[in-house]
Amino acid sequence: MNSKLHSASAAVAERIERRWAVISVLIIAFLTGMAAYAGVHQATMPQSRVETIDPVKLHMSGEFVESNLGSALEPDGSVTVRVVGQQYSFTPACILVPKDTKVVIRGTSADVVHGILIRQTNINTMLVPGYVSELPARFNRVGEYLMPCQEFCSVGHEGMWAKVKVIEQAEFTALAADKRRLSCVE
Repeated sequence: MNSKLHSASAAVAERIERRWAVISVLIIAFLTGMAAYAGVHQATMPQSRVETIDPVKLHMSGEFVESNLGSALEPDGSVTVRVVGQQYSFTPACILVPKDTKVVIRGTSADVVHGILIRQTNINTMLVPGYVSELPARFNRVGEYLMPCQEFCSVGHEGMWAKVKVIEQAEFTALAADKRRLSCVE
């Protein structure tokens, strides 16, 4: 009797294990299918807005000339930050922004793929030569945030750092009244 009970329990356990194995395989297949569909769909559908730029003439004319880099207060009260990544630095090396204000970060690269990662925030993007990356941001506390390059760009990559300095809105507005472009490096 004991062996019959054991055989019956083993059969039930085997049936349950097979069901869970089938369910696990189906879940994995479903997730793989979703990832494949999303990858193919993204690859076949162009981005809604792609902005290009000539990386060879980047510093000579247009939006990313050196005198136009840094933070600028816009008429609507928002701030636009323009930044260029090049081996092995960001220009400007220190970005000044106000607290609790809509900030738009616009960046590009002059040479190879670089990355902007602002620590303690969700800001993370790639700077690709020939393209302009645009990110909305808002900083809720005053302080300094490190901004390393998070895309390997060559031998000097580990030394490619910048920082973002967040100050009070009133202080930023007063500084913006005196200058067209701001950075915390003078």
